[in-house]
Amino acid sequence: MMMPSTPTNYPQKLRRLYAPFLGLAETSREVIGTVAGRFYEDSRYYTIPRFVFLGPQTSMPQRRIGLFALVHGDEPACAYALLRLLETLADRPALATGYDLVCYPICNPTGYEDGTRHNRTGRDLNREFWRDSDQPEIQILEAELATQDFEGIIALHADDTSDGLYGYAHGRVLNENLLIPALHASEKVLPRNHGSVIDGFTAWAGVIGDCFKGVLAPPPEQRPRPFEIIFETPARALLEQQVSAAEIALETILAEYRGFIAYAANL
Repeated sequence: MMMPSTPTNYPQKLRRLYAPFLGLAETSREVIGTVAGRFYEDSRYYTIPRFVFLGPQTSMPQRRIGLFALVHGDEPACAYALLRLLETLADRPALATGYDLVCYPICNPTGYEDGTRHNRTGRDLNREFWRDSDQPEIQILEAELATQDFEGIIALHADDTSDGLYGYAHGRVLNENLLIPALHASEKVLPRNHGSVIDGFTAWAGVIGDCFKGVLAPPPEQRPRPFEIIFETPARALLEQQVSAAEIALETILAEYRGFIAYAANL
């Protein structure tokens, strides 16, 4: 099993977040820990870790899904939700049957270390994708998005201006059909945002069809297009509630997409 290294000069705050993921990779044969890329900032090096959960195989090809957290460094619940998902799957691998789940829990390591939305150079990384960005985090993640050939992409975020759950469906019916059940299931933990305008966009029952430019997304030329969902928890809610709601959403999306695949195969 290939494991990412964590040298003694690796920032302590990141080491603490990193450690339980590494521990899981050491104890679970389904979890493989690697590094997507590394870069230097302020004479220190940072990594963007990658943890892959290899679900039980079926007679069909494995579906590769990318899950991303901490694109904004001040949204720790998102990383913990990915950890919780991996822990759940390690105990109940059948929940990931047919999937290879590629998890990126720390997409903005300097922002997380500093406790800021932006990275250390002051850039909002979620406005930089596919815009010829010179930011190393974006270049690493774009390379992953270009080479992993994801069939689906789920990005977790936490919004400190929202009092409830919501998500972005990017104006596609499939995305809506995956997001709506996820919102419904997560309402067991936190309320949904039913506002008619959320984050500056027209919304319906917590679903936004439009989106900002430059958000984490598959390469513009990728065909067929993977499903894309951004799931948002209210950042002012308790951390444990955000983690639970996001994990429920992830499990629901995976279950719903598996049903969609089965239905499409029988058409």
